[in-house]
Amino acid sequence: MSIEYLHTMVRVKDLEKSMAFYEMLGLKERRRSESEKGRFTLVFMCPPGQEDGHNDVELTYNWDGDDALPDDSRHFGHLAYRVDDLYGLCQKLMDNGVTINRPPRDGHMAFVRSPDNVSVELLQKGDALPEQEPWASMENKGHW
Repeated sequence: MSIEYLHTMVRVKDLEKSMAFYEMLGLKERRRSESEKGRFTLVFMCPPGQEDGHNDVELTYNWDGDDALPDDSRHFGHLAYRVDDLYGLCQKLMDNGVTINRPPRDGHMAFVRSPDNVSVELLQKGDALPEQEPWASMENKGHW
């Protein structure tokens, strides 16, 4: 028996706003599927160079809204991405209005949330970066 990871699906309330968030992380649209009958759009996003479909986030947008979406998607767990420059990405996200819930004080790990409250873990590629302000003294905000 074998098993193969395909993707992680998250439901989104505002497709464009959610796509913009994942694009800030560095993901790009790989594939889109729209169902007139089912009244939904699926957008598969992946890191550049990883278009094989094994590292996708599937954004599911229901055209008629989705009242079933909880206010807090923490029960989902989180998405995790390894990044080349943790401090640079956190600064970019912060400059674009994204709250850094768990700042990268240790130069290794940070947590943010998508517009749909999905927790996203960011991990520094390779060794942790040297501690640096403003991150080293930044407090947690909310929960992650």
